[in-house]
Amino acid sequence: MDGLQFHIIARIRSPFGGKFGIPRQSGLIEDLRSQIVFEPDYRSAEAVRGLEAFSHLWLLWQFSESVREKWSPTVRPPRLGGNVRMGVFATRSPFRPNPIGLSCVRLERVELDGALGPVLHILGADLMDGTPILDVKPYLPDADAHPEASGGFTAPLEDAHLEVRCPDALLEPIPPRDRAALLSVLERDPRPRYQSDPQRVYGMDFSGCRVRFTVAENTVNVTEIVKLERNQPK
Repeated sequence: MDGLQFHIIARIRSPFGGKFGIPRQSGLIEDLRSQIVFEPDYRSAEAVRGLEAFSHLWLLWQFSESVREKWSPTVRPPRLGGNVRMGVFATRSPFRPNPIGLSCVRLERVELDGALGPVLHILGADLMDGTPILDVKPYLPDADAHPEASGGFTAPLEDAHLEVRCPDALLEPIPPRDRAALLSVLERDPRPRYQSDPQRVYGMDFSGCRVRFTVAENTVNVTEIVKLERNQPK
């Protein structure tokens, strides 16, 4: 078969309004709360019967912001500073022949909403708000967990853990349940590895707010958090 037809079964509601700042992989920020809301044709309680018994899920989703007509056999992983090329199938780059992503998340609970049908409340997702979900599968610990697995070129790379300085008053626009997650995202250094200008002011859309910060000497200094208005320029 030259082509396959996929159906968008759901979309995610997450704190991330843009690509910048999203964790490099799922599960890194356990405090991140998101919801999977099914599309109208798939809002069936029968379709999720038994799912609540699983602690983790696999999400298959579309890199909707990274679709390209052509693909390259090599890419430049940000974890290697953006200067080293690796084979696309040796990376999790969004620039693939088929723009499909895979994430493992924790299932917090299944809610049966009167208007939206079954809603999956999840933790640790690495997806932007509105990302199309192609499939949901249960994580099977006896088959899916391989503690002895090697991490290839990523094994010697350690994610930076930065000190975060953010006055409590600045956090007021962020909903209380998302504040710990925001601080964890900043602590893990959301910048690309090739950016290190201490004078640069970064902007990240999170939980309906614009978060601005600088990074100098392994310290994140949050300078502003403002509520976003609709159609506000980025």
